[in-house]
Amino acid sequence: MPVQRQEPANAPLPSAFPEGWYFVASRRDLEKAKIVRKTWMGTEIVAWCDDTGKVCVAEAYCPHLGSDLGPSAGGHVRDGRLVCGFHGFEYGTDGQCVATPFAPAPKAARLRVFESRQIAGLVFAWWGIDGRQPQWHLPTDEPDQAGWSDLHVWTSRFAGHPQETTENSVDMAHFRYVHGYDSVSRVQPLAVDGHILLSDFDFATTRRITRFASTKLKVSAKTLVVGLGYSFVEIREHTIGLDMRLWILATPVDGTVIDMSVVSQTGEIRSPNRWIAGLGFLPVRLRAPIMNRIMAAFEKRDVLQDVPIWSAKSYRSRPRLARSDGEIMRYRAYCAQFYPDLPAAASDTETVVDLRPAVEG
Repeated sequence: MPVQRQEPANAPLPSAFPEGWYFVASRRDLEKAKIVRKTWMGTEIVAWCDDTGKVCVAEAYCPHLGSDLGPSAGGHVRDGRLVCGFHGFEYGTDGQCVATPFAPAPKAARLRVFESRQIAGLVFAWWGIDGRQPQWHLPTDEPDQAGWSDLHVWTSRFAGHPQETTENSVDMAHFRYVHGYDSVSRVQPLAVDGHILLSDFDFATTRRITRFASTKLKVSAKTLVVGLGYSFVEIREHTIGLDMRLWILATPVDGTVIDMSVVSQTGEIRSPNRWIAGLGFLPVRLRAPIMNRIMAAFEKRDVLQDVPIWSAKSYRSRPRLARSDGEIMRYRAYCAQFYPDLPAAASDTETVVDLRPAVEG
């Protein structure tokens, strides 16, 4: 009798919390709320900023007697310090207790602090496996804000994983099939350099701008992926002559659900190639903010088309790929570095060790 080939078992994703930099909050929300308290990377955290603007992201429990430092338990900010609502212990943005109401501050009272970084008014913090320090950093160049609209932030929570959502950046076929994009084509080959992945492509799409007007958009998208929690897309829309920035930020919450934050920003519009939606009748200062909200609605639509797929799919470590899926396994080889407890995988091939897929067609 012929011996049947036994298929290797499907392996799950290695961890719900890949190492990297992940979004915490916008600076605007932090200043408005004074304290942001949330579940982030399976950990309860608080974030606040002092009078100089320095941000602290820390574990949300007081090392004194374990009180929750969030506002619901009386935590508050006074003179740039986080004050515990239980006994009034005060903490600076370095995490050190600097004062108590009734005695000198104990030197051993120190918050667990996560290293943070701000980019364009967005606050990120580093999540290291077993608490290790940052192994790499987010881009150091701040995007120029002159002539750009304020940030528009929209967040959706659903069951998912940041590796699965970020994989869409190299999945050209889904742009056509799910989102209806036309003429999807690569501008440059996929490029990987350590923790950085570049994915540049062009596409066209028809979008309804108002209830009675639609237009065909021709778009160039230059995508910078830095780990699984930070994707930055520079967009040039050629039909109107519009420049946009998008941040696609996937952040694990509790090991089951993630927060997907889509942040958009539009450049100043002075002499567009085409006037749409009454844009020409508006003062220049209002054009970018209004177009930013219109374009943000398009991005929200795209994400909402993906969410039912992301939240219901089952990860396949050995996918049965078609030839049109050529870059997915190279992307997965890139992802292996964010699970440092695993054996190293080759980073310059189209497959991952022990995860080589069957290719159909």
